[in-house]
Amino acid sequence: MSNISNQNLSGGLPSTQSLLATVESGFAASTARLCDFLRIPSVSTDPAFDEQTRRCADWLVAELRAIGFTAEAAKTIGQPMVVAHHPGVGPDAAKRPRVLYYGHYDVQPADPIELWTSPPFEPSIVDGPRGKRVVARGAVDDKGQVMGIVEALRAWHAVAGGPPCPVTLMIEGEEESGSKSLEPFMHEAKARLAADVCIVSDTGMWDIKTPAITTRLRGLVYMEVTVHGPTRDLHSGMYGGAVANPINVLASIIAELHDEDRRVTIPGFYEGVSELSPQVRSQWDALGFNDAEFLGDIGLKDGLGERGRSTLERTWSRPTCDVNGIFGGYTGKGAKTVIAAHATAKVSFRLVSRQNPEKIAAAFTQFVQARLPSGCRAVFETHGVNPAIEVSEHSRYLTAASRGLQSVFAKEPLLIGTGGSIPAVGAIQRILGMDCLLVGFGLDDDCVHSPNEKFELECYRNSIRSQATILHELAQLSR
Repeated sequence: MSNISNQNLSGGLPSTQSLLATVESGFAASTARLCDFLRIPSVSTDPAFDEQTRRCADWLVAELRAIGFTAEAAKTIGQPMVVAHHPGVGPDAAKRPRVLYYGHYDVQPADPIELWTSPPFEPSIVDGPRGKRVVARGAVDDKGQVMGIVEALRAWHAVAGGPPCPVTLMIEGEEESGSKSLEPFMHEAKARLAADVCIVSDTGMWDIKTPAITTRLRGLVYMEVTVHGPTRDLHSGMYGGAVANPINVLASIIAELHDEDRRVTIPGFYEGVSELSPQVRSQWDALGFNDAEFLGDIGLKDGLGERGRSTLERTWSRPTCDVNGIFGGYTGKGAKTVIAAHATAKVSFRLVSRQNPEKIAAAFTQFVQARLPSGCRAVFETHGVNPAIEVSEHSRYLTAASRGLQSVFAKEPLLIGTGGSIPAVGAIQRILGMDCLLVGFGLDDDCVHSPNEKFELECYRNSIRSQATILHELAQLSR
């Protein structure tokens, strides 16, 4: 990672007022381009959409070339990686921090189609409680947020002829289908992607008026375990009570994963897990998080989790273990009295900073193996092993981003956590050697991955404005 000095390079930069005025005057055209982007059904999980997904990459390349970037849809083992670069304009550009932007142009499938109020790939601008919104698959995850970056760079192109510092974009087409090409591509293109800081816009705000920077991102270990018993399904009358039932065995093991305080019982699981500092706890307590509203939105009155912890603490700073699926034996209608030959569970662990995901995966494997009765064996498959991310609140990049957001929202952004995981962030840190600033503009009710996904136009406008001003603040630093 580059050593960044304290020298200030603010001279020669356009004013933020001129940038914001350009964003505002071009916002209708920015919205039209977003709708064009959303019309392309870039569903990476379904091979039937492969051609459209590649067309989406080409569309984005054309837009970036139009604002002065060298850009290509680079070949990978899967969908193309959109890579674009601009050296920056002005005599001081090379002295300023190099900025990498990451996002994704692929989207989730639209199913179930019948629950959409309008066709998912025909963007609809409709009225909502907070003003106009665009409804379409990918509106906020992540096409709308990617276009916030592109349109901010378009404003810089209009005002100054290009960005004030070296800028690279890496926009992938497989985030929604496992990012199989991402890490191989980063290893291959490491020199091309070199930068001092990465900005990721795939997260959210605290609310529509309050910006946020996500400084804590939980990691993920996702494993599938299959317990095998007899060589075939057995008649439960002939064999019941005489042999191990894999479903019973697996259910018993799962039941032991938590104690009465809802703490995970795997030995060594909490190694590296620290308590919140009084300062962070105080900040979170002051957020005014509404448990009743959070739970009521999903039809619940009471939460359940690690005893003695608040909801925010449980979801932002504590590790968890959850069974995401369990199946085996007969699952059709009616009755079929069998002892299944095998049973399977899909188990995910959300991890926090300084937990070792490889150790967690090994410990879970050992936990299961130690509880198998004679006559049973277990087979494991790993679907993902990613560390948690924690960005220092004293990072000068974070401070610069905070100033940029404050100039748009007239208030300081909140520094928050999120319970989800973005595997690319860990890979960028590990392979490219840089920290990520997670600056997103989504809202909790945007229906991400659900029918009627939307992006408030106020959020879209502020995403463009904020990305423009954040770049202005970063350009005042020197390498």
